[in-house]
Amino acid sequence: MTTLPQEIIRRKRDGKPLSADEIAGFVRGLTTGAVSEGQVAALAMAVFFNGMSRDEAVALTLAMRDSGDVLDWSDLPGPVTDKHSTGGVGDNVSLMLAPIVAACGAYVPMISGRGLGHTGGTLDKMDSIPGYTTQPDKKLFRKTVLSAGCAIIGQTADLAPADKRFYAIRDVTATVESVALITASILSKKLAAGLQSLVLDVKLGNGAFMAKTRDATALATSLVEVANGAGLKTSALITGMNEPLASAAGNAVEVQNAIDFLTGRFRDRRLEQVTLALAAEMLQQAGLAASHQDAARKAHKALESGKATEVFARMVAALGGPKDFVEKSESYLPKAKVEFAVKAPESGFVAGIETRDIGLAVVALGGGRTRPEDSVDHAVGITRLLPVGAEVKAGEPLALVHARNKTDAERAALVLLSGYSFGETKPAAAKVIVRRIAPRG
Repeated sequence: MTTLPQEIIRRKRDGKPLSADEIAGFVRGLTTGAVSEGQVAALAMAVFFNGMSRDEAVALTLAMRDSGDVLDWSDLPGPVTDKHSTGGVGDNVSLMLAPIVAACGAYVPMISGRGLGHTGGTLDKMDSIPGYTTQPDKKLFRKTVLSAGCAIIGQTADLAPADKRFYAIRDVTATVESVALITASILSKKLAAGLQSLVLDVKLGNGAFMAKTRDATALATSLVEVANGAGLKTSALITGMNEPLASAAGNAVEVQNAIDFLTGRFRDRRLEQVTLALAAEMLQQAGLAASHQDAARKAHKALESGKATEVFARMVAALGGPKDFVEKSESYLPKAKVEFAVKAPESGFVAGIETRDIGLAVVALGGGRTRPEDSVDHAVGITRLLPVGAEVKAGEPLALVHARNKTDAERAALVLLSGYSFGETKPAAAKVIVRRIAPRG
């Protein structure tokens, strides 16, 4: 006999463990509509306060995975792998990472999301490219992964539909921050994508959703343990987000930054460290390298040889973008009407950056969303952001704002200025790779 939804809620409310069958039954009701929004909200709040054991989180993840299609890549002649980031500012890592790893022999079907809040979304960046299809049908998705080695696209309605409904309810009931529910939400989509291995980039700092080391470690550990418990080989890197990762924040401006990175025209130091560390981790997890050192060497070679750039160009063309996008990106990407230099108010060293404020400045320019249904201006953003530790003289530029009009530019400049602090001495460099959480059974 199927347990009633209210009895499942009661058990979790009272701190009792739920069986895999109870969780699967509840998720089935969530998918069909047999479970009401009020019941979903009640269970989410009970989980928020009482948590879930590893076995419960695994059961929830698998049930949400099985609520829709599960992709099968078993016909591909190489390992299938991906990466997931918990979100940050100036985080365009995916645009370089997928082609680097694909250039080393892996297949990367990267299903990404849109930006919400102060963090940017990979899909919004890819939508800056004229003609690029972020929602291809399965046939084109599969064809692109096979021919280019990678494809960066959005989640289809057929992948983990239970998660979509569950997340929408969590979003309006103050239960988003539950580690167990975050874990199941992220991993159900990745498991539905048919991956053989996964690497997680859990952000830590004032520009991340997890500002404290303890919280980031708890989330990374939960993700790794539950993923491995669900049969997906997974590890995690905790990386610093106490300043923007790239010197650009926005959509088209981050795509251009990625092209500059791939072609070797310009590479932000911290961005390069994170990208290559994640690439090495993915190659190791996928079984394409004998050691971390070997994986790092292969990733570096794929980047320096231009092979990763070729993969990116093939992916863009296969998904409807311009065939010469890499060569002529600046002529294809949308440009904002106004460029406004933000000048340093004093001389010294950049001592700190309120990274979340930089992300919110981009949102205020129109480059992000405050609600899921909001449209995005792909042209606006901020470039030439000086990093922590940079020396600057009063009156020299701290950053360049790209805006629709002068009023927006000046408003963003004020936010940006309030987010920068200065000191007389150069601060010690912060660790970029804070910690690694290894795969576990």
